[in-house]
Amino acid sequence: MLKIENLHARVEDKAILRGINLEVKPGEVHAIMGPNGSGKSTLSSVIAGKEEYEVTDGSIIFEGEDIDELAAEERAHKGIFLSFQYPVEIPGVSVTNFMKTAINETRKAQGLEEMPAKDMLKLIREKSELLEIDRKFLSRSLNEGFSGGEKKRNEIFQMAMLDPKLAILDETDSGLDIDALRIVANGVNKLKSEDNAVVVITHYQRLLDYIVPDFVHVLYNGRIVKSGGKELAHELEEKGYDWIKEEVNAK
Repeated sequence: MLKIENLHARVEDKAILRGINLEVKPGEVHAIMGPNGSGKSTLSSVIAGKEEYEVTDGSIIFEGEDIDELAAEERAHKGIFLSFQYPVEIPGVSVTNFMKTAINETRKAQGLEEMPAKDMLKLIREKSELLEIDRKFLSRSLNEGFSGGEKKRNEIFQMAMLDPKLAILDETDSGLDIDALRIVANGVNKLKSEDNAVVVITHYQRLLDYIVPDFVHVLYNGRIVKSGGKELAHELEEKGYDWIKEEVNAK
């Protein structure tokens, strides 16, 4: 589904990614961990196509297609979803109307007609019930006055509605208490299937108690320096990142 080879990227002439290699197949959950400044959020932004990041070498292949020249919205229409660490507030635009627009823009890009209102309402009802979202929540302005947990739950609702092939969750656990974390993680788990894939970017192992990864990768200084199973996350939680740095520097 996603194949990244020798990816180098920079922002404002500062090199951030220094040769990333990663392959994600349908049905898999990959966790990317690492200390602050290691390049985790940059990697998610580059995959999603944020224009402030410049790819200087390597390739990103999504479903057999090199997407390096595609804009962020084109990548979204092809099925790449990025949840933001700090979701934007949009006063005056309800959660429901935002989702209607997003879905119909994607359908338009795929050459389809707008989703009939009846079908849209049915989909909204199904997904909100799946994620235990109160109907009143859907009429509120997007992210305006939302708590941290509400913002993250809203992003998982967007993910459920858009049904992406690849979901990238960038520090979705940031600022969440245990109850909010559990609700968000349960939503992600309900949306997992053999046809989609999830990349979870996180500092902490605690999220991975709820969203269990098939693979864990450690990013350090712009490179993936270690990969393993879910037990690697527990090792990082126990030892911290210093042993990774020492291991890398010793090579």
